[in-house]
Amino acid sequence: MNFILPLAETTTQPKGMSPVVLIIFYVLIFGALYFFMLRPQKKKQKEEKKMRENLQVGDEVVTIGGVYGRVISLKEDTMVIESLSDHSKLTFARWALQTNLTVHDDVPDKKK
Repeated sequence: MNFILPLAETTTQPKGMSPVVLIIFYVLIFGALYFFMLRPQKKKQKEEKKMRENLQVGDEVVTIGGVYGRVISLKEDTMVIESLSDHSKLTFARWALQTNLTVHDDVPDKKK
């Protein structure tokens, strides 16, 4: 006599990923996220902070609002710039500085 076995008993069902493989997968994803997104962002923030700290009176700058001007006064958290077109004086927070257009040769390198 032929016995017919149920289909569920004769086939093996694939199991999900093991917990170790899943943890390794998440670690790899986080590592890729760190090296491609978080690390470059932190590097950019350090460069911006260094630029704002090295700001000097007389530097030509651009603010995040697109205002071009020359720095005429510096305080701890603010700066006063004079616009290039009509020479009006405007006060900005230092964090509002986007670009310093003046190149300084006398800025010491900390790599030495």
